[in-house]
This record gives sequence, structure tokens and C-alpha cells, in this order.
Amino acid sequence: MTIDPLVLMTDVEQATETLLRDVGALDDSVIREPSALPGWTVGHVLTHLARNAEAYTNLLTWARTGVQTPAYASREARDEAIEAGAGRPLAEQIADLRGAHERFADAAAAMPATAWTFRYPSVVPSAAVVPWARLREVEVHHVDLGRGYTPADWPDAFALRLLREIAGDLPASAPAMVLHPAGVEHPIVIGSPSGGAPAIGGPTRSIAAWLAGRADGADLTVSPDGELPRPVRWK
Repeated sequence: MTIDPLVLMTDVEQATETLLRDVGALDDSVIREPSALPGWTVGHVLTHLARNAEAYTNLLTWARTGVQTPAYASREARDEAIEAGAGRPLAEQIADLRGAHERFADAAAAMPATAWTFRYPSVVPSAAVVPWARLREVEVHHVDLGRGYTPADWPDAFALRLLREIAGDLPASAPAMVLHPAGVEHPIVIGSPSGGAPAIGGPTRSIAAWLAGRADGADLTVSPDGELPRPVRWK
């Protein structure tokens, strides 16, 4: 699914403002409380979102200037930065996240049309994919905060794109199944289904959240009757 990266930046802006609004309504004590991600507090998730915005700013700078600017100096540096920032007060976390987002938005606005076709040697395939990657981070980790925002709040277009991306990225060893998201004309096939591959039906958001490990699939249907397959671990 190809979408103009600048159109996606509008979605990134809206998703970020919704996230900042929701976080701004929280009490400062929430920072050290567990998030929905094992081993991470709310502060870890917020710090990760800020550092991720900076990482994608680096990638856009690389595409625009041609000067190699990796997303993170290393995996270890990424993890250390998240750990170092996780315990900061909520107001500081919000200011950090907003500032990082604004720098990312500025970097996207500075991109000439030709720079969006820049291809990286690793990570995301091209600069045009970076806005989608950032939108995915904001929407999914907003859910991971575990503070009232759920996959049911995901916009329709986001949920469908996420579903198709996950289905397309699963390894050949993933359990075969045929997905039937409500309102989507053509089924989405995972693996090499045979006559015994289950058909999974339900709302697009629910199927996407289940495959992403953000829902238990309780509102999904399975045909023939039986238990839902265990999805392959996603990010």
C-alpha cells in the first residue's frame, strides 16, 4: 500500500497530539507504574517514543543530505538512553516528546521530493516509509501505555495498513490462516493455507491488534470452530 509520505505526516501529527493530550491528563506518579509492555514502566514507553522520533529524524537527515546518520549509534546506546530517561518527571517527558516530534516534523517538511526515494542499506527500505514507521510507533505504543487508549481507538486506515503489514512480514513458518476483516472485500492469506487452515473473522482493528500481540482475540471468530492459532511474535 503506497501512501504519500506527506499525507502520512498529517496522520503522525494528529496521532501525536492525541497521545500528548492523553498523557497530559495523567498524574506524575504514573511514570514509574508498569506499562502494558513487560519490564517497561510508562516512563520507559514515553522515553522510547521521544528517542524514536529523534532516530527517524536522523534517517530523514541522512536521506536529505546524503551524510550517513544512523537512527541510533548502537542498540546498546538506544537501550541506555531509554533507561536513563525513564524516571524523569511527567512534565519533562511531555516536553521532550513534543520537542522530538517537532524536530521530526521539521525534518520531514525540509525533504525535497527526490529525497523521499533515498534507500538505506538497512532498517527501513526507503525514506518514504519513515512517516509510516513513526505513525506505527505512536499508535501502537500509545496502546502500550496501558492508560485507556486501546486498539479500538485506532483509525480505520491505520488498522488496515498495520494488519496488511504484519501479515506480509510474517515468516513462512507462521501458522497458516485466512483473515476476513469486516468490510474488507478480499481475504488476507497468511502462510500456505490448505483445506484445514482456519478462517479468522472480526473487526479490522481487532485482528490487527491480535496479530500485533496487543489483544487476546476474544472478539474474533474461527471457522471451523476451534481455538485461535497462536500468532507469531511481532515487535
